Amino acid sequence: MTHTNHIVEQDAHHVMPTYGRFPLAAECGKGAVLTDVDGKSYIDFTSGIGVNALGYCDEGWVKAVTEQLTKVQHISNYYYSPVTTELADRLIELSGMKKVFFGNSGAEANEAAIKIARKYSFDKYGEGRSTIITFNSSFHGRTVTTLAATAQDSFHNFFFPFTEGFKYAELNDAEGLLEALTPDVCAIFVEPIQGEGGVNIMTGEFALLLKKICEEKDILLLFDEVQTGIGRTGRLYAFEHFGFCPDVVTSAKGLGGGLPIGAVLCGEKTMNVLTAGTHGTTFGGNPVVAAGALEVLKRVADRDFLSSVGEKGRYITEKILKMELPNVVQVRGRGLMIGIQVTESPKDLCKKCLEAGLLTLTAGKDVLRLLPPLTISYEEIDQGLAILEQVMKG
Repeated sequence: MTHTNHIVEQDAHHVMPTYGRFPLAAECGKGAVLTDVDGKSYIDFTSGIGVNALGYCDEGWVKAVTEQLTKVQHISNYYYSPVTTELADRLIELSGMKKVFFGNSGAEANEAAIKIARKYSFDKYGEGRSTIITFNSSFHGRTVTTLAATAQDSFHNFFFPFTEGFKYAELNDAEGLLEALTPDVCAIFVEPIQGEGGVNIMTGEFALLLKKICEEKDILLLFDEVQTGIGRTGRLYAFEHFGFCPDVVTSAKGLGGGLPIGAVLCGEKTMNVLTAGTHGTTFGGNPVVAAGALEVLKRVADRDFLSSVGEKGRYITEKILKMELPNVVQVRGRGLMIGIQVTESPKDLCKKCLEAGLLTLTAGKDVLRLLPPLTISYEEIDQGLAILEQVMKG
C-alpha cells in the first residue's frame, strides 16, 4: 500500500466526507511545484484555489510569518495589534477604500458585507428595504446566508429554511436587472468574474450600469473579490479594471498567502455602518496571518509584478489557443484566472491531468479552470501546458 492510499483510508475513517477529493496527499512544495507523500511531483495550476499567491513556501512569506510567531501568535480584539493595524493601513492605501474589517474567510467577509448593506439601509430608511440582488451562477459561500445569496439551485437544498431577502438576475443583462429593481432592494452583490460559476466575466458596460443605478437609488454596490482580488486579474482588485470603487469589496484567498483571512473593505458611505457590538470575530486580524498578508501585499502590489500577471495570463491563453485542442469551445479569463470551456467532462479532465502530473480545477458545468500562483515561472507554465496538451489530445 502506498503512503497516499493509507492516508486516503485514514481520512475516510475519521474525516467527514464533505469534499470530492482527488487521490493526492501533499508532502511539500516549492514555487508552483507540489510533491506528494510518494515522491511524485505536480505542476500546480490551482494555488489552493487561488490562495497561494506567492506559491509554496516563498522565503519572504515564511520569514514574515515565522518572525511574528516568535512575538505574539494571537491577541484578543479587545486590544490592538500593531501588525494588523499596519495591514489595514496598507490595504486602504492600495485599494482607495476607507476602512476595513478583518475576518477569517471569504464566506465570513461576504456575511459581513450583507450585514453592512442591510444595516446601512435600515439606519437610513428603516424596515422593508433589505433585499439584495445577486446573479445567476454566482457563488458567495457555504453558510446558510451566503448559500442563499449564491444564485445556483443546486446549493438551495437540505438546509431549510435559508435566509430570506435575496433575488437573482442574469449577469450582463441590463433588462433583467432593471426588472429586479423593486423598492425593497438595498444592495447589488456581484463577482467581477464568476469563478466557481464558470469564469464568467462582467462587462465594463454592465459594471458602469450597476454604478449608475446604485448611485441614483442609494443602493449599495458590493463586489465579491474573494477570488479575483490580490493581483489575480493583473490589478490588485478587479474593480480597478472598471475605473471606480464600489461601496464594499470583500477579499480573502490570496490575501493571506496560505493562511486564513477575510477582509471587508468599505468606502465613504459604508465605513462607519458597523459599530461596537454589531459585528466581531475571535480570530479576525490574527497577527501571524496579518504578517503573512503584509508580505503578500509588499510583493503583489508592485506595478511590475501586476503587469507580469497580465502578461503570463495572455501567454497561457495564446499558447492554449495555438494548440488547437479538441473539445475546446472557448478560452476566457483575465490575468491568471483562466477558464477553458470544454465539451467533455471537466472533472474527468482534472483526473487525467492529476495522473499526468498537473493540478487543475473545474468551474460550472463545462469549464476547466486554471488559477496558478502569481509567481509561477514561464518554465513551470510551459511544463504544465505540455501536460495539458498531452492529456487533451489523448
